Amino acid sequence: MSNEIREKDHEWVKNVHSNFDRLLASLEKLLSKQQPSVFNDELLTDKEVAHLLKVSRRTLQDYRNNGILPYTQVGGKILYRTSDIERTLMKGYKEAYRLK
Repeated sequence: MSNEIREKDHEWVKNVHSNFDRLLASLEKLLSKQQPSVFNDELLTDKEVAHLLKVSRRTLQDYRNNGILPYTQVGGKILYRTSDIERTLMKGYKEAYRLK
């Protein structure tokens, strides 16, 4: 490459910008498909979740059986991701109705 100054309308500069744009589009596409890693999320036991939600462990079992609260099972241990708990709570969130 020579020491000449490249202007923004120079073909080489346009080519570099085009390559960056394609790379950026590819990265955005990859990142949009990426699911959050379970290791970036805190895992809670059923006892911890029951205490947090102020429900019994039996109620948590009903939530699992009815597909209300996502979970994972490792061996005999049931674990919940904090993001799943928050998402489930936000699904049921209702704005307060205020009379005027």
